[in-house]
Amino acid sequence: MSVGNRRRSDFALRILWSAALAIGTAALLLPILIIIFTAFKPTAEVNAFPPTLLPDNWTLANFERIFADLPFARLILNSFVFAGGVTICALIFDSLAAYALARIDFRGKRVLLIAIIASLMIPFQATLIPVYQLVADLGWVNTFAGLIAPRAADAFGIFFLRQFFVSLPRDLDNAARIDGASEWRVFTSVILPNAVPALLTLAIFTFVNNWNDLLWPLIFTNEQEMGTITSGLTLLTGPGGIIPYGVMMAGSLIAVLPLAVMFLLIQRRFIESVATTGIK
Repeated sequence: MSVGNRRRSDFALRILWSAALAIGTAALLLPILIIIFTAFKPTAEVNAFPPTLLPDNWTLANFERIFADLPFARLILNSFVFAGGVTICALIFDSLAAYALARIDFRGKRVLLIAIIASLMIPFQATLIPVYQLVADLGWVNTFAGLIAPRAADAFGIFFLRQFFVSLPRDLDNAARIDGASEWRVFTSVILPNAVPALLTLAIFTFVNNWNDLLWPLIFTNEQEMGTITSGLTLLTGPGGIIPYGVMMAGSLIAVLPLAVMFLLIQRRFIESVATTGIK
C-alpha cells in the first residue's frame, strides 16, 4: 500500500471513529436533554402527540409548581444531610476498617475479610426488615439518625479501600514508624494523604448512590418533612395515577444539578491526587 493510500485509509478510519463517538455521545445525552427541555414545557406540550424535543413556549411554571406542591427546599436539605452524612461516616469507618485489614496483623484477619466480602452477596432487601425493626426500637424512624446510622459503614467501601491500601508501598509507613510515628499517625499522615484518589472515588459513589436512593428514605420516613428529593417526587402522582411529567422533570433536573456541580469541583482534585500518589 502506497503512502497516499495509507493516509487516506487512516483519515477514513478517524472519520468513522469520530462519527461513532458522536453517535454514542448523542445517545448518552438524549435522556438528559429530554429532562431539560421537558422541564421548561407547559403541560399541553408535554402531553402533546407526537412529542417534540424543544418546547415551543418556554415556561418556569413546572419549577414554581414543584415548590408550591412540595416542601422542596426542605427535601433538598434532607437529601444533602442524608447523602452527605452517610458519605462522611462511610469514609471514616470504612478507612479505619480497611487500614486494619491492610496494614495490621492480627488473629482472624483473613476470616474477617472473607466475611466482609461474603456480605456483599447478600441483597440489602434481605436485611431491610430486621434493620427497620432495630431502628424502630431505637425510636429513630423519621430521624436523620435512622437514615444515616445503618449506612455508616459499607462492605464494598471497606474492601475497596483495603485493596488500595495494600497497593501502597510498605516503605512509606515503615519509614514513619522508624521516625517514631504511632499507628494513628501513620494512618492519618501517611496512608490517608496517599489514598486521596480512592477516598474521592468512594465519596462520589457513596454520595451519588444515597442521593439517588428511593427505597431507603421511603421505608425509614413516613413524614413528608423528613423525605428526600427522590421520595418527594413520588408524591407528585395525582388522582387516577396521572403523573405531571413536566413537574417531575423539573424536580429531576434540580436533583441532578448538585451531582453535576460536585463532579466538576472534584474531578480536577481527583486527577491531581492520582498524579501525586506515593510522593507526598
